[in-house]
Amino acid sequence: MALPTTDMQESGSLKLTFQILINAVSQAQLAICGKAVNMVINLPKKVKYIIDKITEAGYEAYAVGGCIRDSILGREPDDWDITTSARPEQVKALFRRTVDTGIAHGTVTVMQDGEGYEVTTYRIDGEYEDHRHPKEVLFTSRLVEDLQRRDFTINAMAYNDTVGLVDAFDGMGDIQRRVIRCVGCAEERFGEDALRILRALRFSAQLGYDIEEDTRRAICKLAPSLEHISAERIRTELVKLLVSPHPDYLRQAYDMGVTAVILPELDRCMETPQNHPHHCYNVGEHILHSLLGVPAEKDLRLAMLLHDIGKPCTLQTDRRGITHFHGHPAVSADMAREILRRLRFDNDTIVKVSRLVEFHDYGNNVTLTPAFVRRAVNRIGEDIFPGLFMVRRADIMSQSDYQREEKLAFVDAWEREYRDIVAREQCISVKNLAVSGKDLIAAGMKPGPEMGEMLQRMLEHVLETPEDNSKEKLFEIFLKLT
Repeated sequence: MALPTTDMQESGSLKLTFQILINAVSQAQLAICGKAVNMVINLPKKVKYIIDKITEAGYEAYAVGGCIRDSILGREPDDWDITTSARPEQVKALFRRTVDTGIAHGTVTVMQDGEGYEVTTYRIDGEYEDHRHPKEVLFTSRLVEDLQRRDFTINAMAYNDTVGLVDAFDGMGDIQRRVIRCVGCAEERFGEDALRILRALRFSAQLGYDIEEDTRRAICKLAPSLEHISAERIRTELVKLLVSPHPDYLRQAYDMGVTAVILPELDRCMETPQNHPHHCYNVGEHILHSLLGVPAEKDLRLAMLLHDIGKPCTLQTDRRGITHFHGHPAVSADMAREILRRLRFDNDTIVKVSRLVEFHDYGNNVTLTPAFVRRAVNRIGEDIFPGLFMVRRADIMSQSDYQREEKLAFVDAWEREYRDIVAREQCISVKNLAVSGKDLIAAGMKPGPEMGEMLQRMLEHVLETPEDNSKEKLFEIFLKLT
């Protein structure tokens, strides 16, 4: 097979052509690369324009990384990154508008009609000192040296319309085999950047791929190095894993010792039995199964991850060997708030998720009446109440089949009653009251605690008797003005 070659320009002088694929690549890899070179990837017009302009100036340029992986997989890339033999100052000279977004690391953002495209010079990373960032980077004239510093083979492919696909490390083969494999030595890749451990698990969950054995062993060995990674970075990767098609792949994170560092509370759940007719899994396995029962939305997946996180703290075993977890929803909600704060989640997420956790078991074994449901919506919150039905069903479906039909029927009855309340536009909060604070002031009441107490009394009455939600009726009952 004839290997593609290209002219390079460095320090203003033309250099000899070089082979893009290095001799160390195996014959099997070369065969796959040979097939891939002829692959056509539909580059966006603006990306093609940038690549063509750089190439016409005598340099090399390729779309690279995740955008190539996603294009091969038929997915829409989130963004398009470009790598080039041109130095940053040479790139800047070619385009009218650029931004120095990472000039020290060779990155210039080229602006095209208000959109930014990162263009980065081929580089070799220097020594990593903080398990995350290289101390320095060295520019290189060889594409393959830039590709070999990347994390996984499926992310180490480059493409332009002239050369085709450059796949020096068998990324296409790993896509066909459905595996996540580090480029080169896995221990070196994870030693350079510990966040890659979470990225491997996340890509595995997003794509449904296995983690290659050497890569898996390296994760197990180096998982403790995740303690050097910021909470924000861990949060980002955890959420991406949770909202993936395979959130239950979090089990791999447990098996490899990753959750022991980033979410030790889950490890306790994985070791806590549930010997009870209502359950067929231990606490941790129940949680992992429940993740599959809700839509791929951040708040719902986080709620399922944390809904029983407090069970190990409330474990009691009776004389028959039956396990009980009395009060676990409140304990789980407190722990959820603590965990979410530790991972630097925003306040809105913390509030919503912790409330879903706190009330995921609310109202079991009660007589279901319209008034009870109205009070429940008022207490739990209109914003999260619809999501609570999804949480409860996912919880039930990840238990044993003991009384499952009865449990699901109860949730269905809850939801029907709630939908009826919404359809009738019945009052379920102070903001829905027919009387406002302004109305009370106009009636002669002074602003202050007494006004708030009066509105709450009116609300309590209307929750029980929704037909009384009119200004005239409430004034008649509470203010005796008519």
